[in-house]
Formats: sequence, structure tokens, C-alpha cells
Amino acid sequence: MTEGGGDELLRVLAALASPHRLRVLAALAGGRNYVSRLARDLGISRALLQVHLRKLEAAGLVTSDLEFSEDGKALKFYEVVPFELTLTPQVVRDAAGSLTGPDDHDPDIRDHGPDIGKDNLS
Repeated sequence: MTEGGGDELLRVLAALASPHRLRVLAALAGGRNYVSRLARDLGISRALLQVHLRKLEAAGLVTSDLEFSEDGKALKFYEVVPFELTLTPQVVRDAAGSLTGPDDHDPDIRDHGPDIGKDNLS
């Protein structure tokens, strides 16, 4: 899973950094499921579940398919993409060297504007 470099590793780690998303992945590890049933099983709203599913899908951890029931209802099914994540100091070093920008993925730095870390003694 770490072949995509630093940007992919950050997307995956960010997706896994939520208890809700870990629960979603755990539920889907038991087999594919559609949004309404999955939301009921997890005890969360469909809207919140869809936010988490989009993040997991963007990270490449789940895929989705739209299917139609016999009565014509659209059902969006999700399933886990088989993955294995190995995180070692060497993987982190290699990933850091391939990031597209030093602060692009760090909200703590990005959100503080251009003056962070600069000496403002004028």
C-alpha cells in the first residue's frame, strides 16, 4: 500500500485516523453492504456515514457500486479493497522524500498562514 509515495501514505493514514472510519472498515471487512443498512448497523446517520465512506474511497480503501433493487431503488454498495499497510522508519523516510509539498498535507502548518516559523522581530 505504500508504493504510491508520501501523498498516498498521508491519505491512507488520514483516512484511518478516525474511530468512525475504522468501524466502517471493520463492518465492511465482513462483506459488502449498502449505505442504509451499514448506517443502521453502525448506529450513525447516512449523511455522516457517506462523509466517511467518501474519505475511505478517496484513500483507495473501499470501492462502491450502484445497483438497483427489484423495486427500482438505487442502492450504493461499498466493499473493502484488500490492503496491507507496513509502516517502518524506512517507509516513512521514503514517503517524506516524495511528498508534493512540505506543508500541503499538514493542517497545523497550512492553516496558520505564511508567517509561521518566521522571525517577526522588526
